[in-house]
Amino acid sequence: MTSIQERSVPKPVFTDAEAGAKQFPDSNARRFNYFTPQKRKQSHYEDVTVEVQPDPRHYLAQGWLYGFADGQGGYPLEWTVLKAWGSDRPVPERGPGSGGKGYDWPAHGWHEFRDPNEEWELTLYRYNSNVVRQLNQNIEAARQAKAFEQWNRNWVQFVAQHVGAWMHVDHGLGLYLFANANRRAPTNMHNNAISVNSMHRIRAAQDLALYNLTLSEELEGFDGTAHLETWNSDPVWQGVRETAEELTGIWDWCEAVFAANVVFEPLVGEMFRSNLVQQAAPSNGDFITPTLIGAEEYDFAERDLRYTKPMFRLLVDDKQFGAENKKILQQWLSTWVPRCLRAVRTLQPLWSQPDALPPRFEDGLDRAKSRFSAILADLDLQAPKELSQ
Repeated sequence: MTSIQERSVPKPVFTDAEAGAKQFPDSNARRFNYFTPQKRKQSHYEDVTVEVQPDPRHYLAQGWLYGFADGQGGYPLEWTVLKAWGSDRPVPERGPGSGGKGYDWPAHGWHEFRDPNEEWELTLYRYNSNVVRQLNQNIEAARQAKAFEQWNRNWVQFVAQHVGAWMHVDHGLGLYLFANANRRAPTNMHNNAISVNSMHRIRAAQDLALYNLTLSEELEGFDGTAHLETWNSDPVWQGVRETAEELTGIWDWCEAVFAANVVFEPLVGEMFRSNLVQQAAPSNGDFITPTLIGAEEYDFAERDLRYTKPMFRLLVDDKQFGAENKKILQQWLSTWVPRCLRAVRTLQPLWSQPDALPPRFEDGLDRAKSRFSAILADLDLQAPKELSQ
């Protein structure tokens, strides 16, 4: 009988450093509180949004995992002149073996923002699909009822030229302003909210483009290309076009969102949509166009503006940089309010084009200014003297 010699292999030694060995208060919890929830219980929105973006300012001790060709890593805070508490701390110097040492670079104030709409992928798909489904049903019902034939002749031309021209504003801001600002914002909470804003604008432009094709089929003589000449050459639209193009050229992502949502939309966007198209369409026999324009109006008034106000209110109230941020926002108002007022005043001749006229331009502008002033009050900002122009 031969004995089996035991093989010499390393024996496992347990040091209590292996995964799952350490016991802590949340060891058996089904959810991990690696962030402070806004309410008593963390929401599903927070679970899928907060801290999903790896950030060395919180937990990624080895530095950014990705960067740009010029050496900048991740999401530089210098992409806006506004600041949140703690963001003035210098970026820690990293070296070989320094990754695990930890560095008390603060979880700065940018990370306090929570989108009141609680937007993430599922909410975006759900919302946009519901809007598009409803619009398609409205348009199909109008086709079957021959409702387009009830339009006044001048209104057909108005929709072809001027309602169609608005798709260029939506497309430009959605693709070149909000999509760009989304990439430059420093946290997932900002990224999600701004990217959804971008998709709202792009969807609205698509809605108008598809509507334009439908009208080309349904209305004899409807010129589906009229909006191109209007946008490129009509003097009435050149002020809006110039301002929209200036907005897409803003480098600072905070200024871009602020100028678009706080200034341009209340003074120009809502003025055109609510005080012109929505008011004039029914009297000219059109009950279909207001459903498209109304969907975009809801996008802004009930969702996009709803995240914008708390985003900037946090910066105005910031415990370290609040006063400085407020001063910068006031400077941006002085820059963009005159531009937007000039733009909307170039649109004034449109108020006299339909057969059945909407309420007076000046009355609508007074309402737009009042709405704008209320938004500024919510942000604890002062209406600039340029608003009286």
